[in-house]
Amino acid sequence: MRDEKKISFRQKNPTVCPICRYEFYREEMFTGSGRLIADKLTDELRRLYKESNKYGKIYPLAYTLTVCPNCLYTAYPKDFNEISQEEVEKLQNMRQARQDAQAKFFDRLDFHDDRNLILGAVSYMLAVDCYNFRKKNVAPTFKMGVSSLRAAWLFLDLAKEFPDKIYNKLSMFFYKKAYEFYIKILDLLQSGGEPAEAAGNMGPDTDKNWGYEGILYVSAVLTVKYGSTEKDLAKKIENFNISKKYLSRLFGAGKSSKSTPSDLLDKTRLLYDKINTMITEWEGQETV
Repeated sequence: MRDEKKISFRQKNPTVCPICRYEFYREEMFTGSGRLIADKLTDELRRLYKESNKYGKIYPLAYTLTVCPNCLYTAYPKDFNEISQEEVEKLQNMRQARQDAQAKFFDRLDFHDDRNLILGAVSYMLAVDCYNFRKKNVAPTFKMGVSSLRAAWLFLDLAKEFPDKIYNKLSMFFYKKAYEFYIKILDLLQSGGEPAEAAGNMGPDTDKNWGYEGILYVSAVLTVKYGSTEKDLAKKIENFNISKKYLSRLFGAGKSSKSTPSDLLDKTRLLYDKINTMITEWEGQETV
């Protein structure tokens, strides 16, 4: 029999929500003892895990965000209490909107409960909404980008379990949001519009911080998967050429650096070739 109670624990000291002053006890995931059995790394740099015979299926991503069960204010732990009065007022004003959005898609969710796949997915949906009202000192675009991608992953997991529900549509929605945010992140990295150090773990998953290289690579993956739906052919070619340029830079830097993992270099080469083929095909359409 699986010992579900040993997957997580509650912190001894309460967390006080800076938005509504509600006290709750943050849930943390236990590590060790064979709870997480690493599996393959996907082309989106998501780490998959095998199901444990003792603990069942565990989703580490579900435990990352701090969510106030009362007003649904959500943030990464480092940002949760580091918030200005102006931001507090904005997030207070949007409290009902957060609750309405959750109620529109999901019945009877309660963040007092232990985290599961659906609470994990919804936590990232809430994070995207809340970081929209945060100032640039917490790198909100970085946080909205990685949160959108993680929401897409978890809603896709839910869609596989419950194909008759709306989870697949929600996953596709957040994949598109992730693509849009990652394109903005590339601009911010060049302009310094948001402090990169405030991004913290750039992910995209929690097992490894791929840093700047990971952002370049993931933005290119999302461009191939979701940027190809751009209707303006010239704009589509422009976006793909930008991704091609960044991948070329990433591959060149990786070959000269022993610190770049070989699996990332292999994935980068394959993605570069795919983008190049697609651009050549579209440029041919332009000349017809």
